[in-house]
Amino acid sequence: CLENTDPRTRGRGIQLLSEVLLQCYSLLQEKEVLHLVLFYENRLQDHHLVIPSVLQGLRALSMCEALPPGLAVSVLKAIFQEVHVQSLLQLDRHTVYSIITNFMGTREEELKGLGADFTFGFIQVMDGEKDPRNLLVAFQIVRDLIAKNYALGPFVEELFEVTSCYFPIDFTPPPNDPHGIQREDLILSLRAVLASTPQFAEFLLPLLIEKMDSDLQSAKLDSLQTLTACCAIYGQKELQEFLPSLWSSLRREVFQTASEKVEAECLAALHALSACLSRSVLSPDTEDLLDSFLSSILQDCRHHLCEPDMKLVWPSAKLLQAAASASLRTYHRVTCSVLPLLLEQYTKHPQSSQRRTILEMLLSFLELQQKWGHVEEDESTLLSLRAPICSVVFSALTDSSVQLQLVGVRVLTVLGSLQGFLSPSDLELVVDHLIRLALCEEDSQSSEAAMEAAGSLAPIYPKVFSGRMVPRLEEELQCVSSSEQEKESSHDHRSLRQRCLQALAAVSTHTSIVRETVPVLLQHLREVQKGSKAGNAQDMVSVCQSLHRVALQCQQDAESCWYYHQTVVPCLLAMAVQAAMQESTHPLLGKALLEEEVLAAMVPVISAATTHLSPELAAQSVSHVVPLFLNGEVSFLPQNSFPCSFQPFEDGECLDAQRRLVALLMAFVCSLPRNVAIPHQERLLQELLALSCSCNCPFTATTAAKCFAGLVNKHPAGQQLDEILQLAVNRMEPSLVEGSCRTQALTLLLWVTKALVLRYHPLSSHLTDKLLGLLGDAELGPAAADGFSLLMAESPDVLHKGCHADVRIMFRQRFFTDNVPKLVQGFHRAGPDMKANYLKGLSHVLNHLPKPVLVTELPTLLSLLLEALSCSDRVVQLSTLSCLQPLLLEAPQIMSLHVDTLVTKGSQTSSWGAVSTQLSSLRALSVLQLLPYKARVIRALAKPLDDKKRLVRKEAVAARGEW
Repeated sequence: CLENTDPRTRGRGIQLLSEVLLQCYSLLQEKEVLHLVLFYENRLQDHHLVIPSVLQGLRALSMCEALPPGLAVSVLKAIFQEVHVQSLLQLDRHTVYSIITNFMGTREEELKGLGADFTFGFIQVMDGEKDPRNLLVAFQIVRDLIAKNYALGPFVEELFEVTSCYFPIDFTPPPNDPHGIQREDLILSLRAVLASTPQFAEFLLPLLIEKMDSDLQSAKLDSLQTLTACCAIYGQKELQEFLPSLWSSLRREVFQTASEKVEAECLAALHALSACLSRSVLSPDTEDLLDSFLSSILQDCRHHLCEPDMKLVWPSAKLLQAAASASLRTYHRVTCSVLPLLLEQYTKHPQSSQRRTILEMLLSFLELQQKWGHVEEDESTLLSLRAPICSVVFSALTDSSVQLQLVGVRVLTVLGSLQGFLSPSDLELVVDHLIRLALCEEDSQSSEAAMEAAGSLAPIYPKVFSGRMVPRLEEELQCVSSSEQEKESSHDHRSLRQRCLQALAAVSTHTSIVRETVPVLLQHLREVQKGSKAGNAQDMVSVCQSLHRVALQCQQDAESCWYYHQTVVPCLLAMAVQAAMQESTHPLLGKALLEEEVLAAMVPVISAATTHLSPELAAQSVSHVVPLFLNGEVSFLPQNSFPCSFQPFEDGECLDAQRRLVALLMAFVCSLPRNVAIPHQERLLQELLALSCSCNCPFTATTAAKCFAGLVNKHPAGQQLDEILQLAVNRMEPSLVEGSCRTQALTLLLWVTKALVLRYHPLSSHLTDKLLGLLGDAELGPAAADGFSLLMAESPDVLHKGCHADVRIMFRQRFFTDNVPKLVQGFHRAGPDMKANYLKGLSHVLNHLPKPVLVTELPTLLSLLLEALSCSDRVVQLSTLSCLQPLLLEAPQIMSLHVDTLVTKGSQTSSWGAVSTQLSSLRALSVLQLLPYKARVIRALAKPLDDKKRLVRKEAVAARGEW
């Protein structure tokens, strides 16, 4: 074949040889490689039909490790000389690029010996390339030419031209493109070439300026991003000639553009230019371009800050900030000119709205100072302006405008974070203003902002806040309590007390302050407990909420965490035990502390105080708490002289109050790390099991069930766990069938099932089947259906990752796969009165599935869900609408067949009383946009437009606007 006179036959012979070489090139010896290379080079002069197969053979040889020295250069010279690459097909051109890439990777020094001839040869190869697959490879070769210092010689401009002709990239991938090349891939690859060497600057910068003035937004963005990339390698020399034009283009775009993207890229480019000029090393006789560049910026922007209409204030401020943020030098140069002007303008403008704008600009410049750390006395403009800046900020804090106050608080926070800026007297004023805003300001926004600022500044100035703010807050709290004891509690008193408690929690962001605030909060809780007013329970909840916030703030600091735990947990337990014992002897004393809402508020406090303990400290604590509940050992509690023994697991009506404290036990033991051993765990589990099945108090029975489930979830697998679970099943099953404790048994079943589902325990399927069976029960069916929500939802107090529960990934998807077919089957078999239970259970499962899974699975259940919309149970309809909403968005073609049903039901339920029902209906209606139903839906939406609830009106407006 190789000697045949027919070029097609010769081509097939060379193709076979090349395919063989591509399989075995690594086995060739040097003499064989030499012989083959000479043969293939000679074949490059053959008929054009032969060339593709020749190139494939040369590609195989280019990968040979045994390639003799000098042959790489010989091959490339032959290709450059004999092959007109751009006349070849795409695949064959790609082969040429692959040969060059292979040789550049293995024969770099040989190729560099060619000098600029190699660069020129490649330019000829690439010139005119259009295929995006080849361009990605070609751009990479150009990057390597520059990065590896190949000689460009006199061909710099030609190399620039052969690549820049593609700028800006205008490429839209065809539909179903198997190659997966995106426009962004080409943009980034070309940008890496253009921004790879300062030698391109004189050609590239005029091109970028031209494209910045383009009407195409994509061209503007690409040009600006390329300019930003170039600034990383350019110096003064490259930029000098083009700075005025660049600044002019950037300024015009920021002042005139309606596009936030273009504005953001302009500011990034200006920042990069300023940073580039800041980095440049100057010789003694060189002009400082940075100074003249900043002068131009200041000259063109500064006067806009003084205009009465303030039309171009923000664009000017953004340009100045972009330049100022480039380096410490640019920051000093800009702020030295701008800050005094802003302070002057603040005093000139009496309107709060204008002052707010000026203060926001001042804030943005002050935030830049945080980048540079400590305020240096010898070079900072800030220190020389300390007095007027503080005066302006303090005046904003006392202004009647809430919005101006909020900006003032933000400025105050930034000033406080600048070490060395605020003097001791300024700091005292800062604290006084924060206290006033936190406690006395009518608007809650200002109060909350002041508390947040106090929390941010307290770790920086702990002595000032613990010595000045905490005593003032404690004093206010005592005054409120005293005045309430003398006369009836008013709304103002309750509001002030609430704010004092919130402020004490907010400022507790440093260990030394926590040691001051926690005793104050606990003392106030004791005083509230001793009171006898009707609002005591709500007051206790408020204190617990503040204690919870402090606990969360302590979690990241081991010292604070342990102090908080050993101070708060025993105190809360002691108060609760005291109240429970008094309940049996003096029913009015301490009754508020035993109310469900107060105990429920204590649970997150104890939980948050426990979750972040080290295993050693947790073990120390658990050795006291568990014996307290099992054996009544109260010795570790403060003020432990109690009138009777503490026996929460004993029988007797007089111990009902003590049993309620199992909620606090649950908060503690269910929050421990999994590697902490719980003393007497088997006995504790048995006691909890007995209490959960037999107690008549729903609150106590539920908390006992949750505590049991939390411990079971973390219990190591093995015989002990199997025995306790079997014991639980033996207690539950008879109680579920008949008797007075069916509801308690169902609650226990739900929580134990959840504990096992989360950890993929084998028994979970048996218990879930038991729950499915109860959906057909006349008495327990509705509650069992709601139980599916409990199984799938995140539990706030137990069985979640935050309290170290064993939660496997994708447990919801697994539960769906295992149990939804059973729910569907049960629905079809159920009688008319029971179908709603199955639908409700199904909708609960679907509502808690991740959205991507839900969208893929819903179509198969669509007919059932549409039937659920006709169910008389409003909860079922609400859940179903919530399920269908994502399907309306993601798969409208499926839903188009059922529009009539959806519009009818959505219109009906949009005016129902429950806010959640109305919102679900309105959101579903806002997704459906179909002309024939327009008038009907708009009429139906008139009623929720007049609803008294703002959220409902807001959704109704959105839905009506869509239609």
